[in-house]
Amino acid sequence: MSSALGEFLRKCRADTAPVELTWETGRRVPGLRREEVARLAGMSADYYTRLEQGRHSSPSDAVLDSLARVFGLDAAGRAHLADLARPTRRRKTPDPAQRVRPAMQQMIASMTDHPAIILGRRTDVLASNALGRALLTDWPSLPPGERNYARWIFLDPAAREAFLDWPAVAAEVVGTLRLYAGRNPDDVRMTALVGELTVRSPEFLTWWNGHQVHERTNGTKRMTHPAVGPITLNYEALTLPGDDDQTLFLYSTDPGSPSHDNLRLLALWAAGGRQRAEESGDRQPVEQKGAR
Repeated sequence: MSSALGEFLRKCRADTAPVELTWETGRRVPGLRREEVARLAGMSADYYTRLEQGRHSSPSDAVLDSLARVFGLDAAGRAHLADLARPTRRRKTPDPAQRVRPAMQQMIASMTDHPAIILGRRTDVLASNALGRALLTDWPSLPPGERNYARWIFLDPAAREAFLDWPAVAAEVVGTLRLYAGRNPDDVRMTALVGELTVRSPEFLTWWNGHQVHERTNGTKRMTHPAVGPITLNYEALTLPGDDDQTLFLYSTDPGSPSHDNLRLLALWAAGGRQRAEESGDRQPVEQKGAR
């Protein structure tokens, strides 16, 4: 068992308020003590200590359920706890390069009213449609190694300007990477990405050390675009059949809202730019070949 489980348990313990604890007063440290966690989870203090120190392997589902209850973990946090508790098996070969099926590429390309983007492992950008690129950034113009959503969020100043709630958006991205890292502890490219972002972004380092996890499902993003102004978008995250590591993000706006009108203006703006590019012979591909 790696030290990642112990780090996660210690952070959860430190972040859990000592609510309704009647056996002790005069606390000296924030959060729960090991003995308190053990009592609340119905296990011995020695057993829990060995879990934190990585001296016990393969805790049962019942033990993990009890710890998740004590720490108030949501479904994503409980899944992350299980991932960290699972014995690590080193892969003999790296994962193959991800490819988006041609039919899926054609489908999102045909969507002219809704931005769409497909993210793969480590939030690598695998495909996008014209409106998705107009909304975020022109992914095909970036070097293959830089076509990554998390990297763009933290290292491109334009991303900070695009999201009106950038800190919340960025923190969720870190939580998504944490979730992936727990499932894939031996992904060397993930390790490299985290290393780069840790060095280049103090915010990333702070949130990464917070050990929070986030499962992408649906939500709302408040954005602004230099060509059309503010846009509030609803998004749905859909796991693609045949590849659990590929997620399609579809964006929409509320009908009749100012955001709906601004998104339509952005679509016209994007179509005009594409037409000018085609007339000049500079066509941007929908698929981002070679993204890994």
